[in-house]
Amino acid sequence: MNKMIIMFFILVIVSTSPAYGHKLISHDDTHRDFDSALQIPDHKISWAIYENLGTNEAKFYSFDAKQGDSFYASIVIPKITGLEEYSPSFVLMDAAVFENDSTSLENQLNTEKFLYEGNFPGNEFYEPFGQVTYWERQEVRTQIPSDGKYFIVVTDEKNQEGKYSLAVGTIEDFSGENIFTMLPKAWLDTKLFVDDYLSIGILFFVLVAIPTIPALIIIRKRKILPLQSS
Repeated sequence: MNKMIIMFFILVIVSTSPAYGHKLISHDDTHRDFDSALQIPDHKISWAIYENLGTNEAKFYSFDAKQGDSFYASIVIPKITGLEEYSPSFVLMDAAVFENDSTSLENQLNTEKFLYEGNFPGNEFYEPFGQVTYWERQEVRTQIPSDGKYFIVVTDEKNQEGKYSLAVGTIEDFSGENIFTMLPKAWLDTKLFVDDYLSIGILFFVLVAIPTIPALIIIRKRKILPLQSS
């Protein structure tokens, strides 16, 4: 309870000052081929996308870039029992994919596949805002070779299913006008992502209790005052 009350006041404080970190991109889980790829508005801005990935599934993302642009992306896995050795593949390709008749990702022109080559369960890091610990997986740093449209494909090739967070970009860009809406939603989406329904329930209880308790005290005092005067 004390932890959630502290978190509530942190949200209030942060909402009145600059915030730093990934902007969350919400989605409807329909980006399952090139045509429906989820658009990343600016690959230089720091974005995060929470995903559930089924066995032998793939998720598709697209972004526009200029020759010479630095590109950064990474995959992390929430520290949840059963995901200790979960590591989906990360594939980066340009629009020339449509000019090739082959349907295999490995045979496409201008395609790079990045696999996790570290030990399991991997290095950990704690994200304080969402209060979630993650295992690190691939970290991609490269330079864009030419102007055009690019695609990221995250796919399961190990007959596994699980959760991952895809991060793209390095420039932290939270502006004051969207903090009040983005931060609470980001916290809620993070808790839903890691199935932390207890924290959500406690927070809503606190939010309801904050105005309710003073109201009950006022009502009680009003009932007591007539008794004292009589």
